Amino acid sequence: MLFNIVLYILAAVALYISFQRDRQKTKKALAIAWNSFRNLIPTMLGIIGLIGLMLALVPREVIAGLFGNNSPAGILLISLAGAVTLMPAFIAFPLAASLLQSGASVMAVACFITTLLMVGIITAPMEVNFFGKKFTFWRNAIGFVLALVIGGVMGVVLQ
Repeated sequence: MLFNIVLYILAAVALYISFQRDRQKTKKALAIAWNSFRNLIPTMLGIIGLIGLMLALVPREVIAGLFGNNSPAGILLISLAGAVTLMPAFIAFPLAASLLQSGASVMAVACFITTLLMVGIITAPMEVNFFGKKFTFWRNAIGFVLALVIGGVMGVVLQ
């Protein structure tokens, strides 16, 4: 909580300094930021709605059965779901808490979160344009393997 307050104060001070140095650039930057935020809202609300719907429709027993016993199939399934899902971290972490409360294991949730953040199947075509097929393939493959390793370690350490 204190850390967040410090960040907000630092952001306000930086905005004030920017405004003092060049009002026009600061106003333009704020307008761009507002438009980006406004364009993101429908997507974020859609993602939150879909996750809420999924958690409401999928019985707790199914989540616990698939992801609660650290079975290799369950770990692979939730890791693949993380690899193909495009979701910001501020939505992913509350989802992870909901999965844990629904009976998923720490290892399964850790694998989901790490593949979600380290592997980008959905964004791979864009990445190929910038870095090439070989780099994109190896980055995602290594990220997936490391995500499984991190998830396994987290499962052992935190459980």
